[in-house]
Amino acid sequence: MSTSSPEAVKKLLENMQTDLRSLSMECKKKFPPVKEAAESGIVKIKTIAARNSDILATLKENSSEVVQPFLMGCGTKEPKITQLCLAAIQRLMSHEVVSEAAAGNIINMLWQLMENGLEELKLLQTVLVLLTTNTVVHDQVLSKAIVLCFRLHFTKDNITNNTAAATVRQVVTVVFERMVAEDERFKDIVDQPPPVQGNTNRRSVSTLRPSAKDAYMLFQDLCQLVNADAPYWLVGMTEMTRTFGLELLESVLNDFPRVFLQHQEFSFLLKERVCPLVIKLFSPNIKFRQGNSSAASPAPVEKPYFPICMRLLRVVSVLIKHFYSLLVTECEIFLSLLVKFLDGEKPQWLRAVAVESVHRLCVQPHLLRSFCLSYDMKQHSTKVFRDIVNALGSFIQSLFIVLNTGNPAATNTSTGGSGAQGAAQGAAQGGPGAGGQGGSLTTQAAFEYRGTWIPLMTVSVQGSAKATYLEMLDKVEPPSIPEGYAMSVAFSALLDLVRGITSMIERALAKEEEEAVHREANPDQNTQLEPGAHLVWEEMVSACWCGLLAALSLLLDASTDETATESILKAELTVAALCGRLGLVTPRDAFITAICKASLPPHYALTVLSSNTANLNKAKKTASKTTPLAKATTTHPPKMSRGNTGASYSIQGQSVQIISSSSESHQQVVAVGQPLSVQPQGTVVLTAKNIQCMRTLLNLAHCHGVVLGTSWQLVLATLQHLVWILGLKPGVGGALKPGRAVEGPSTVLTTAVMTDLPVISNILSRLFESSQYLDDVSLHHLINALCSLSLEAVEMAYGNNKEPSLFAVAKLLETGLVNMNRIEILWRPLTGHLLEKVCQHPNARMREWGAEAVTSLIKAGLAYKHNPPLAQNQRLQLLLLNPLKELSNVLHADIRQKQLESVLQILQSQGDSLGPGWPLVLGVIGAIRNDQGESLIRTAFQCLQLVVTDFLPTMPCAGLQIVVDVAGSFGLQNQELNISLTSIGLLWNISDYFFQRGEAITQELEREEAALQKQAQEKGEPLNRPFHPAPPFDCLWLCLYAKLGQLCVDPRPAVRKSAGQTMFSTIAAHGTLLQQPTWHIVVWKVLFHLLDCVRKSSTTADKEKIESGGGNILIHHSRDTAEKQWAETWVLTLAGVARIFNTRRYLLQQLGDYFKAWEVLLDHIQSAALSKNSEVSLAALKSFQEILQIATPVKDSAMPTDALAAMGVPPVLIDPLSAPGPGRPLLRSDSMLERLTSYNGAELQAPPPGEESALEDAALWWSAWNTWYRTGTDSTRPPSGGTGTDRPSFVPSQPFLTALVQIFPALYQHIKTGFSMEDLRKLGVILHGAVSIPISSDASPFILPSYTEAVLTSLQEAVLTALDVLQKAICVGPENLQVMYPAIFEQLLLFVEFSCKPPQYGKMETKHVANAKYNQAEWVALNYVPFAERSLEVVVDLYHKTACHKAVINEKVLQNIIKTLRMPLGLKYGCPSESTWKLAVSSLLKVLSTGLPVARQHASSRKFDTMWPELANAFKDFLFTKSTPPDNVSIQEFQKNEAIDVEVVQLISTEILPFAIFIPKDFVGQIMAMLNKGSIHSQSSSFTEAEVDVRMREEFSKVCFETLLQFSFSNKVSTPQEGYISRMALSVLLKRSQDVLRRYVDDERLSGRCPLPSGQRMKLDCQLLRQQVTEIIFVLKAISTLMDSLKKTQPENVDGTTWAQVIALYPTLVECITCSSSEVSSALKEAMGPFKDFMQPPVSRVQNGES
Repeated sequence: MSTSSPEAVKKLLENMQTDLRSLSMECKKKFPPVKEAAESGIVKIKTIAARNSDILATLKENSSEVVQPFLMGCGTKEPKITQLCLAAIQRLMSHEVVSEAAAGNIINMLWQLMENGLEELKLLQTVLVLLTTNTVVHDQVLSKAIVLCFRLHFTKDNITNNTAAATVRQVVTVVFERMVAEDERFKDIVDQPPPVQGNTNRRSVSTLRPSAKDAYMLFQDLCQLVNADAPYWLVGMTEMTRTFGLELLESVLNDFPRVFLQHQEFSFLLKERVCPLVIKLFSPNIKFRQGNSSAASPAPVEKPYFPICMRLLRVVSVLIKHFYSLLVTECEIFLSLLVKFLDGEKPQWLRAVAVESVHRLCVQPHLLRSFCLSYDMKQHSTKVFRDIVNALGSFIQSLFIVLNTGNPAATNTSTGGSGAQGAAQGAAQGGPGAGGQGGSLTTQAAFEYRGTWIPLMTVSVQGSAKATYLEMLDKVEPPSIPEGYAMSVAFSALLDLVRGITSMIERALAKEEEEAVHREANPDQNTQLEPGAHLVWEEMVSACWCGLLAALSLLLDASTDETATESILKAELTVAALCGRLGLVTPRDAFITAICKASLPPHYALTVLSSNTANLNKAKKTASKTTPLAKATTTHPPKMSRGNTGASYSIQGQSVQIISSSSESHQQVVAVGQPLSVQPQGTVVLTAKNIQCMRTLLNLAHCHGVVLGTSWQLVLATLQHLVWILGLKPGVGGALKPGRAVEGPSTVLTTAVMTDLPVISNILSRLFESSQYLDDVSLHHLINALCSLSLEAVEMAYGNNKEPSLFAVAKLLETGLVNMNRIEILWRPLTGHLLEKVCQHPNARMREWGAEAVTSLIKAGLAYKHNPPLAQNQRLQLLLLNPLKELSNVLHADIRQKQLESVLQILQSQGDSLGPGWPLVLGVIGAIRNDQGESLIRTAFQCLQLVVTDFLPTMPCAGLQIVVDVAGSFGLQNQELNISLTSIGLLWNISDYFFQRGEAITQELEREEAALQKQAQEKGEPLNRPFHPAPPFDCLWLCLYAKLGQLCVDPRPAVRKSAGQTMFSTIAAHGTLLQQPTWHIVVWKVLFHLLDCVRKSSTTADKEKIESGGGNILIHHSRDTAEKQWAETWVLTLAGVARIFNTRRYLLQQLGDYFKAWEVLLDHIQSAALSKNSEVSLAALKSFQEILQIATPVKDSAMPTDALAAMGVPPVLIDPLSAPGPGRPLLRSDSMLERLTSYNGAELQAPPPGEESALEDAALWWSAWNTWYRTGTDSTRPPSGGTGTDRPSFVPSQPFLTALVQIFPALYQHIKTGFSMEDLRKLGVILHGAVSIPISSDASPFILPSYTEAVLTSLQEAVLTALDVLQKAICVGPENLQVMYPAIFEQLLLFVEFSCKPPQYGKMETKHVANAKYNQAEWVALNYVPFAERSLEVVVDLYHKTACHKAVINEKVLQNIIKTLRMPLGLKYGCPSESTWKLAVSSLLKVLSTGLPVARQHASSRKFDTMWPELANAFKDFLFTKSTPPDNVSIQEFQKNEAIDVEVVQLISTEILPFAIFIPKDFVGQIMAMLNKGSIHSQSSSFTEAEVDVRMREEFSKVCFETLLQFSFSNKVSTPQEGYISRMALSVLLKRSQDVLRRYVDDERLSGRCPLPSGQRMKLDCQLLRQQVTEIIFVLKAISTLMDSLKKTQPENVDGTTWAQVIALYPTLVECITCSSSEVSSALKEAMGPFKDFMQPPVSRVQNGES
């Protein structure tokens, strides 16, 4: 209820009356005057109430009177009365009914009570009510009231004192509140500026209004009192304390700053009175040094006094807070003092309150900004702001040091502290385990550094500076500061400072950015920015960063509490980010370095950080000049440059990391791992704090990547090392995953960190994913940092086989992958680095990741949906593919493997859209080298296979030639044979593709060609393309053929074989597509070039034996040298070329130089045929055969084979082409044949005949004949020189010779028209030579028939066939050919001689086949007997046909035949084969039966004269051979042989002797002599043991005898010469008969006389039976025959002596009668019977003689 309401007034009046009555009652007895005054007062009040409407105003006017009774009551000094009166006065005051005069009276009365020491509390209450309820008390009255309160403050009663103190405070406040109210009332009235007064007198208050004046006087006197001077206004003060005065000053300054700021007079007081006072009072604190002796100070008073000092600091805080702008200079002094109070030399309590004061400043960023503006940015001014921060840092640092210097406070540790220290020492000695236990003991948050343990307390809420000791106004003695308090405050101050400054600047920056955006949106509105704002911020950061960094680093190092660590890290991060935003590189890098170092294990040597620290120390020196902190941080950097202080020693070979006695010991160890360094160190440990710091680092990079710039290097280097120690390894796409360390003791991780790892890994990945939000510049910074980091890793990995750090490479990959949308800007630096530095590295793991990164980026780049798409952005596509090509330059196989695998993946995913990238991709596939190993080549080949099977149609045709080249290069690689072979298959597939898509390819290539031609013309250069003049499509084929040609001379036989087959098949199948001029290139540049190469390689190939063909493959002996393997190639190539010449002849003939080509081909055939390798030589002949089977264009379409068949040439000629064996030519598959027929059917038709072509053909065939002749001559020429023991260099094989000879018939068909005698002679030489050549002993079992078989070898067959063909040709040919018959006979007869006299091959020794043991004889002569016999049969047959030919007669063929036959006939049993002489005889008989009539016909021409002696000799040699029959001849055999002899004699008797008239006489004489000899051949002159076994030719002798007799006694004998012959023959015959008979008689007699022992006797009988009995019987029969003949003959024809000889036989015959043999007896009868005709009486001699 309001005091002025009617009810309140009414109640007031009632209360006053009641009070007056009570007073009257109390004073009735003792104080009558008071009673009277009270009663008159009652009347007075009633009167006022009755008369006035405004009762309160009237009461106030009359208040002096109304109050009077109460004042008198107080004067009685009676407690009860006084209390009553004071209560009444208070009631009046509360209703504001006291006038100024009344108030003065009341104050005076209260003063008296005070002086009397009465009702002190009531007094204070009354004063307070008086001053607070109204404003009537002014000036002196007010001063007296205030003094009264002060006086009561200093009484003996504590309660009074305290109440008074409170009252004083309230009163002082009231005084200033009145002034504020007054100002408010007059605020609209403009004050006249006060006249400037020269004097600074305290009375210069005339301009102030009343309330202001009171306030001024009060404040001035407070200053006086604190300064211990007499007050001007507060008269009556008896005593005063400085502490109280300072408190009052502080409260005024704090509560009423506007008063001082708005009124000059008050400002003046501040400057002139307050500041000097404060400075003066501070002096003992400034001068005092902790630990100084008391004698040094002039008086004990000068020692710092806690209550005053603390209050002074409070005043200073208020002055700085509110009046900084007024007191710039003074504040500079205060702040400097404040900084000094933090010195270590000051007392603990002083430092504590000072740090609290500093904290108060630190929570006011705007104030700090002002400091910076006013001091730090002014020249020649103290760098106050910097000093404050540095002082805080030094203070914190000193706490760690001071505590160790024996300060008593150090001993004042809590039990927890000592426990922690014990644990710390334990940890330093016992390793991480002990530290873990220590950590568990100290649950309290604390800092620990080098054995000093400082607990951390919660001192204030973040952002507010709640002081503890600055509030201890009741303490007189300095309090004992708990351990850790000062540290905690300083710590909070630092954090608040950082938080305040950064949030202030960041708000401003944000606002600036908003305005910038607004300006861009509204360019017309011109908003002004505060000038120089940035400069202030930059100066603030520059000023404070060194100190902050030093302090925060130290605290971070010492912190044992996760929350504290988090706060420190947050502060460091915030400053780093802020520096980044402001572009302050050095401080930014410094803070980042600090976080980095804290993330790493202690003393971890990391070059980036160490060098950075050194730079920072320089920066600090320049930044901080010589402030105490700067000295401390630069000369003894607190644990900041940890990289430099770490040391490691080697103890007995063990690498030991020395842990400094720093805070690491009590940290919980969460991981043990390997450091990433070149030299192997021991393990390093990571603590929970390291991991916490690492997270901060990640957070920094993630949130503030844009401002990191070059610091990326530091951040990434550190992360790399941490990742390494934690054992995170890169996985797919570059993300890091926990993996086990490969080397050294594997990383040990606690479960705590194990659960953290995926999170860290995730953050790391997110960090690089967020790079997509960086601008281009920041992204480049990031890439550069990663590249240089990677370079370091690369350097480190040189020269050791430790696992390298792959962090940078993995992250480059990750960064590239997330920035695909702008890949062009970072592609070159990114891939350039990876290719140059990483992929070529000797360390396999490093390389592997480099390649992984490059290939992943390329694949991702190709797969990314670019805008515009890659198909339309050829430049980008080639840019992306280029690194793939660059990888080919890397020599390491694993890189190429990676490259090729990625090519395979690219083909599978993007193969269809490669377009212009094809040449590049194919280049990569084809960049294989032989030193790269199998698997690599296999992968590359898979790519090629994929290309050929799937992508040829999508490829630009320009790429086709590259495909061919690449496929060819796979064929040529020598690592993997199967790939070479398969690649040849691919070339075949490619050729098929060309064939199928020929038209489309041709069109596209021609378009491209036209474009290229145009470009070349513009540049004025010729078009540069292989095989240029040929059309582009043909060029494609030529490239294919050229590649196959290269493969045909590959060192590996299998490749050569496959390539050759493919090449010839391709030419055969697709050759029709080529234009005619291109064939010229094919023949000369491809085929003949290939033949040259093959010939050269074959002739120079190594003859060394190859043991095995790789692995355990055995090599057949026919392929066990390089020479033999090349031989196969030569065979294949020659066959292929020959076949092309055969099948494409009509096309090739149109080329113009066909004859030249034919000659070259023949030259190749010849050189191959003369090769020392039998396989090659044989195959060459087969090729020769093939080209000779081409039908000459004749009118009939008969093929040569038919013609030959018609002529009776056996099919063996053509057969060898399909013969099996090592030299077998390429077989054509059915499909190939089908293709040939379908594509080339038309071409195989013969063109119309013409004379020119016939002439040209003739030239071709004669060329072929010359080749055949040269080949034959060279190959059959016997070796010259040397003895028989030398093995000749080369002897051609039988199959070769056979094939050579077999060629002749086919060839002859083409040249027979011009075949001359000279050619025949040449042929004969070759045939003879061929047949003469022996066989090597190891081959003989396969070629020779067993000796018993009379079979011809195929060579011999061929030779005879050749002659047969010739002979038949002559037979059907014109007359002039027939002169060749004798030559053929001559040749055949030479062969016949072989039966008895095998030919010699040079001087070589040969064993006869029958005697050759295969392991002894090197060369075996053939069994020539069957050949000779067959030749003889041919001769007989031919002679039969040609005996009457003129040439045959003229050339004495018959004589030659007889002459040749003489040898076997003469040898007879001495012939190598029995059949030979028998055949010779039968042949002779046949020939003679044909020839003798011819000879008789031409007797007159004497052409046969020389033949007769030859014939006679032949008969003689045969019938009376010198050879004896072998022992084992049976009687039957003997009889057969005898029958042959008989045949000869019969021939003589039928064909010769009857025509003796036409025959030379000598010859007939010789024949008679022979018959004569034959008839008595068996006769032997004496009987010896040796001759017992000689057999008789009884029948022969008989026939001879009969012929002789027949001829002797024939009536036809016309010449005496003949009679003489017969007479001589008879006498010899009779004489021999006589001898035989006599001998027989003697033997009979002898055997009778000398009986032998029975066994001997039987044997002799046997022999007699065998020999003599037959002989005697024969003689007896001959005698009887002779007798018959004599009877029949004309007596005049018989000579007298003959009769005498006949008669003389008779006595001997008589003697034989005694013989024992019945056969002899019967023969004897027959012989003796005819003698009866001679038993006539004799006639006279004379008569006889005359007759």
